Amino acid sequence: MIELLFENLGALSTTLEDAEDEPLLEPGPGELPIWQRTRVTGLFEGDIDSDDLRHRINQTLNSDVTLTLQLEVLEDQAWERAWLDNFHAMSFGQRLWVAPQGKRPEQPDAVIVELDPGLAFGTGTHPTTALCLQWLDRTPPEQLEAIDFGCGSGILAVAALKLGARRVYATDHDPQALQATRANAEKNQVLGRLQLCDSGELQPVDLVMANILAGTLIELRDLLAGLTRPGGRIILSGILSEQAERVSDAYADAFHMQPPRQQEEWVLLEGRRK
Repeated sequence: MIELLFENLGALSTTLEDAEDEPLLEPGPGELPIWQRTRVTGLFEGDIDSDDLRHRINQTLNSDVTLTLQLEVLEDQAWERAWLDNFHAMSFGQRLWVAPQGKRPEQPDAVIVELDPGLAFGTGTHPTTALCLQWLDRTPPEQLEAIDFGCGSGILAVAALKLGARRVYATDHDPQALQATRANAEKNQVLGRLQLCDSGELQPVDLVMANILAGTLIELRDLLAGLTRPGGRIILSGILSEQAERVSDAYADAFHMQPPRQQEEWVLLEGRRK
């Protein structure tokens, strides 16, 4: 409601964000989750009358909500460059780096995934993605076929390809994710070995990567197990530490599961197909 109100009052853009500390990860198809307490931010032209804006908000909502309204004057700047200035090259293990264009690390044998913020979901800054990238650095998928299930920005698919994977099949229920994955693969010159597809078109491969959510991973157990060749590996992320045992148990009859690897409150699970 407030988001629509801001737009009707002339906001150039609106943003919803967590007002407390309640993580929401990638939703399932058709899900539109929201936080219990949400902060709504509107971006208006610099010459707007702030007193009039407060009055119109109170009048529309019939309450003095502007007691919690914060107004801030922002300097004019190229906001896409401001994002880039705060995004630096990041290392994941011995060789693998994620870096924005023009900020390459000096390490001679570095394997670099070029990825600018803003394209889609996943730059390696979240522990769930970082755990997957560290695993790929430790276990390069050289000459293997892999699936990036729920590919988001395509960061895992691109990293696997740059670390020697023969082919990666990427799938996601969000068309924007597929578009971002294609763009990032093209930027990194690995598009020729990437295939974007619907989940129903996938065939068994040597490595399955799924950085989603614990509940969704359990629901997809039969599908993901069926997509992993005998002797192949699966890595599962997007799992809170207290959820690790439940997810591992769901896959244990089909995989030899390894102890979880943890970063902050998140874990990665690895299994080898029986």
